[in-house]
Amino acid sequence: MSTLLYKSFGSVDYLAAVQLQERLVALKQQESLADILLFVEHPHVYTLGRGGNELNVLSAQDVPVHRTSRGGDVTYHGPGQLVVYPIVDLRSKLRKDVHRYVRNLEQSAIQTLADFGIATKRRPPHTGIWIDDRKIAAIGVAVRRCISYHGLALNVNTDLSYFQRIIPCGLGWAQVTSMEKELGAVPSMSAVRQRFLENFAAIFGYTDTRIDDGGSKIEDLHSPFSILHSQLS
Repeated sequence: MSTLLYKSFGSVDYLAAVQLQERLVALKQQESLADILLFVEHPHVYTLGRGGNELNVLSAQDVPVHRTSRGGDVTYHGPGQLVVYPIVDLRSKLRKDVHRYVRNLEQSAIQTLADFGIATKRRPPHTGIWIDDRKIAAIGVAVRRCISYHGLALNVNTDLSYFQRIIPCGLGWAQVTSMEKELGAVPSMSAVRQRFLENFAAIFGYTDTRIDDGGSKIEDLHSPFSILHSQLS
């Protein structure tokens, strides 16, 4: 299947976004549905991966902390951060396996940052996207019966002070940066989102991208999700 559906929701509570992802994963397991790319921003929140160490949360203060099903350790989500949740069928010949999927997801971010004049790289065995010791994007994925969820968080103009309350990804030596800090200017969130979409589609081999313009609301989880309406009807 070479069609990619996508939807930008704006600011969304973290747990509501997880609930939506789980619902879409279940739907894709039951039906032959196109792959989906969700774009969101989250209110301030810290999340711990499946094996994340709670001691890496130093002082959450008034920010909620949630244990979640993705891989990786602790990270921060907040305003000014582009969060991308791909709901992708890894059985497709275009994707092959989890390792290739993660590499392609990383490459989508690397190319997007390059489009804005920021040179980045992978840093094995550590996930994410790096500029020397500075991490600009975090990756934590989960797979349920061959369908991916969770994904990537790219710091666009994020308030980096929130990372000082945790040991990001459990790496005490690592720093965290943003596009704003590296460029000395605030890039357009919509422009970054559009470039990521185009790069993701090209790298993963989609021939068609379609936006959901049906006015769906992420809170309305009990009615048909409009991004899938045409394929469920």
